[in-house]
Amino acid sequence: MQAPPWRIAEWLNTPVPLALETQRGHVVVACAFQMLCPGCVSHAIPQLKAVHELFAPLGVVVAGLHTVFEHHEAMTTTALRAFLYEYRLTCPVGVDAPADDGGPIPQTMAAYRMQGTPTLLLIDRAGRLRQQIFGHVPDLRLGAEIMRLVDEA
Repeated sequence: MQAPPWRIAEWLNTPVPLALETQRGHVVVACAFQMLCPGCVSHAIPQLKAVHELFAPLGVVVAGLHTVFEHHEAMTTTALRAFLYEYRLTCPVGVDAPADDGGPIPQTMAAYRMQGTPTLLLIDRAGRLRQQIFGHVPDLRLGAEIMRLVDEA
């Protein structure tokens, strides 16, 4: 299945917005997270940092998706900028666009039918969504999955 396009209101940590459609030819690893999600803070953010440090030099596109479905009033872009600075997360991070209907579920989260955060997305060079995993993925398993996609012809 082709990965649905990301619906991003604003990009941080990148001078140029990342459109998923323009990443063809690259393996893409994205993590949907929220600042106030304990599992995101304890597991997903450190893992995303490590994936960015280890795999971006190999041409893997690594991105965070700040996907807010609760506590909207606390999850401002200003707070997110401070969060990224404090946690030293330097990969591009997109702010998921709010729902068109004013509901709590943002557009990218809805397009992928995510259950919550953290959610990991692995997209192959052809733009196909190869894995979508809700919850924590052990580091060794994730590294092996990324390398499998990198090594595919």
